[in-house]
Amino acid sequence: MIRLKPNQLKTGMVTAQSIFNEKGAPFLVRGTPLTDRYIYRLRQLSIPELHVTSLSSNFQLQPPPDIVEERTRVQAVDNVAETFREAEENGRFDMTRLEKCADFLVRDIMAKKKNLVQITDIRLHDSYTFSHSVNVAVLSTMLGDLCGYSKRKLQIITLGGLLHDIGKLAVPTPILNKSGSLTAGEFKIIRRHPSEGRKILKELTSPIASILAIIAVQHHEHLDGSGYPYHVRGKSIHPYSRITAIADVYDALTSVRPYKRAYKPNVVYRMMMQNSPGHFDMDRLRLFFDNVAIYPVGTVMKTQLGYAIVKKVVFGHTLAPVVIVFADKNGNLLKKPFGVNLAHCRRDVIQYVMDDVELLNFIRHTGIDPAVFLDDDLRAMKDYPRIGKHEI
Repeated sequence: MIRLKPNQLKTGMVTAQSIFNEKGAPFLVRGTPLTDRYIYRLRQLSIPELHVTSLSSNFQLQPPPDIVEERTRVQAVDNVAETFREAEENGRFDMTRLEKCADFLVRDIMAKKKNLVQITDIRLHDSYTFSHSVNVAVLSTMLGDLCGYSKRKLQIITLGGLLHDIGKLAVPTPILNKSGSLTAGEFKIIRRHPSEGRKILKELTSPIASILAIIAVQHHEHLDGSGYPYHVRGKSIHPYSRITAIADVYDALTSVRPYKRAYKPNVVYRMMMQNSPGHFDMDRLRLFFDNVAIYPVGTVMKTQLGYAIVKKVVFGHTLAPVVIVFADKNGNLLKKPFGVNLAHCRRDVIQYVMDDVELLNFIRHTGIDPAVFLDDDLRAMKDYPRIGKHEI
C-alpha cells in the first residue's frame, strides 16, 4: 500500500480508502479502480493524498476487508449528518433512526470479528465530524465487544460514539476547519464541546440519555486528571467513556485534517502507548491495539532479514505480522522471496517502516512494486511484472 498525491495517481489504480464528500456521502468507495474522471475530481476537491493498493495500474489488488459493510458505514454517516442538522435547526432529533443505525453497526462488527482494523477513510472538512463520529462508534463497539459487554451495552456504546461530538454544534465551523494553529480563545471554545454535548443529550427523553451525556462530557478526560472539561480522574471516568476516548484519539490521529497529515498506525501506536502516560486506560488500550493492524497489509518495511511486505496481521500479534521478505538488506531483489511470521523472530526484527518517498525510489530503482509479492501466483514467477518509468 502506498500513499500518493493526486498528480501521481493513474487510471486503474485501486483505492485503499473511501472518501466522503462535504455532505457526508461517499464520493469514492475503497476497492474502486480509479478512472480519469475520479482523478480529475480528486484534484478539484483538493484531496492531499490517497492510499492505493499498488503503484501498478495493471495489478488490481483489493484492500483488506473492513470490519463493517460499506453500505452500513455510508448509511450511518448519512444518519449522523441528518441528526446533527436536526439538532442544529430545532434542538431535537430522531433517536429511533440512530438506534436502528447502532443495531446495524453492532450486527456487522459482531459478524466480522475476524477482520482487523486496517486503514481509515478520508473526509472532506465539512463532513469530518459525521464520518469521525461513525468511525469512533465502530472502534468503540469493537473494543466494547473485546471487553465482553452484552449486545445491549454495545448498542449504548455505539450510540455514545455516534453522538460523542454533538457538542461541536456549538463551535463555529471556521474554528472547526481552521488550517492553522488555534488561538487561545479559539481553543477555549473548542474545549467547551464536551459540556455542550452533555447539555444536548440530557434533554433526550430516551432512558439512556444520562449515560450518553456522560460519554459526551467525559471523552476528553484523562485518567490522571489532565483532561477536560472538568479534570475528572481515575474511577470517576465511566468505562464507556474510557473506551470512547481511545477510539476518538486513534481515529483523529490516523485521519487527514486541514492542519496535519494522517499518521501511520505504527506511529499512532507509539504515540498512544508510550507518549501519553496517564491519559488512557492501559488495559483497554493494549486490548485495542491487539486488534488494530499496527502494520496494515501492504506495509513495506526494512527488517533484520531484509526488505519485506506485510501479507497478514494476526489478532493478538499485531506488532509481529506475517511478511514476505523480497529483498536482502541492501535492497537487492531475492530470487526466491519467502514468508516468515515475525512473531517467531526477535522483538527488534522490524527496523523501520519505509516512508512513501523511499518506497517510490525503491520502485523506480527496481521496477518492481512490492505489492506483487502479496499474490501467491506472481510471487512464484521468475519474471515479476515490472513498472515502466512512465508509470511512476
